[in-house]
Amino acid sequence: MSASFLLLIVPLLVQAPGAEPSSAEASPIPDIALSPVWEHQFRRPVQAVVPPGDDGTVYVVEQPGRILAMDRSKSDVEPRVFLDIRRRVHDKNNEEGLLSFDFHPGYEANRRLYAYYTAKSPRRGVLAEFTVSEDGLTVDPSSERVLLEIPQPWGNHNGSTVAFGPDGMLYMSIGDGGAANDPHGHGQDLATLLGTVIRIDVDGRDPELEYAVPSDNPFVGVEGARDEIWAYGLRNVWRMSFDPQTGDLWGGDVGQNTWEEIDIITRGGNYGWKPREGFEAFSLHRGEPEPDADYIDPVVVYPRDQGISVTGGCVQRGGLHPSIEGIYFYGDYGSGRIWGLRWDGSKMTGNREVFQRSAFYISSFDQLNDGTILVSVFRNTFSGKGRIYAIKPASGS
Repeated sequence: MSASFLLLIVPLLVQAPGAEPSSAEASPIPDIALSPVWEHQFRRPVQAVVPPGDDGTVYVVEQPGRILAMDRSKSDVEPRVFLDIRRRVHDKNNEEGLLSFDFHPGYEANRRLYAYYTAKSPRRGVLAEFTVSEDGLTVDPSSERVLLEIPQPWGNHNGSTVAFGPDGMLYMSIGDGGAANDPHGHGQDLATLLGTVIRIDVDGRDPELEYAVPSDNPFVGVEGARDEIWAYGLRNVWRMSFDPQTGDLWGGDVGQNTWEEIDIITRGGNYGWKPREGFEAFSLHRGEPEPDADYIDPVVVYPRDQGISVTGGCVQRGGLHPSIEGIYFYGDYGSGRIWGLRWDGSKMTGNREVFQRSAFYISSFDQLNDGTILVSVFRNTFSGKGRIYAIKPASGS
């Protein structure tokens, strides 16, 4: 069975019992092209972020520990260093470093941003608040206020996206702690934040915390569970994003041996790791079978002959490119493939490969306020040199 056939048939297997496919013909999914935004080559670029309502300057995260400010209107501009915390960041392993940040929804007034990075002695993940200077040009590293530290047993599966939701809460994905086979069973353990997406209120403070836990989080008051958890059973959600129109939270969960998956992450959801990988029982799960477990199915999966590490993407919105409006674009770090997926709110109506280039290591998809989707890419995993590209319809599409 071909990989493309698998990609199309899997969602039909998870369609709700009794549901009928839409009789309307799904809108086409055209090929795309990637257009370089700047001539500058970055050092392991892993994210590109803009403040609410302002696309004039794009802030590019370099994994070793810097955020660079780039004038969007000039392709030949030299970067301005916005934040440099390389001395605090531990990036020895491929999945460690300064991994993600987001501006507070009230950034224009409070000048605050929130970043997640890995540190050592002991090895841990750090979620921290920083304050931007009055002129908006730089961030003083001494303004750091640590909100949360998460012990990290190994140097992989640190995958994290920091993103404010439409409700103003901060959401963050956290990998299962690393090694392989989830040896400590973190994915199904509600007593740990590893293998989860969390949701916190950075504008409040609960006793003994540097933040508040929203009272409507699904596990508040559940004995033995961390109140911060929004969803669990996730192996390593490296990238996730909110659909700016629907508010759906899309994530790419990196698989282990067989399947890479795309999920819509919902309140209280259990996504099955490690009893399950994709739609199937995980081959190395040694626990008791859980036939009645209420796992949430992926939207789509793809096998290892199509890629090795999914990079969650973004839904094209804003009317910038009508032919690709509403398509969720996602990719694979190892194979350089990008797919486009259409979702009607309850099921997938189309999915196809729209771009592929070898030696094109896709680390992130990020959306600007005007709808432009930027793709961060390494051209060489050893040197880490990389570029930022913008998605647009391919010529003739």
